[in-house]
Amino acid sequence: MEQRKGKRYSKEFRQQAVERMNTCGSIAGLARELGVARRVLYNWRNRIDETNLPLSRRRELMLRKQILKLKQLLANKAMEVDFFRRALQKVRARRRPSGVSSKAAKWGQFKTGQRKWPGTVRCCTRS
Repeated sequence: MEQRKGKRYSKEFRQQAVERMNTCGSIAGLARELGVARRVLYNWRNRIDETNLPLSRRRELMLRKQILKLKQLLANKAMEVDFFRRALQKVRARRRPSGVSSKAAKWGQFKTGQRKWPGTVRCCTRS
């Protein structure tokens, strides 16, 4: 087999490399011999396997990949929501007057007259 310099290899080269990969004992040795990374050989094998699958299996594989991407997006959004939730809690804690419990501030018990405001109330002034 002839190796091409650069990043692109012919379809025939890739197919022959995958065929040799299936019969050889050492994938790392084959990768060194061909001058490609071992991971590249595995990628080529996976792509060839995907194209040789029946249509229903290819569709299933495509849907599984799509599900995986959506799960990753959902996990990222969940992390963002958690981050903003914590940030909001910190902002609310800074705005709360001293001596006011979080439960009292949360339910607005001062507005309804159920509790009295503490003697000194600090506002949003910074020193």
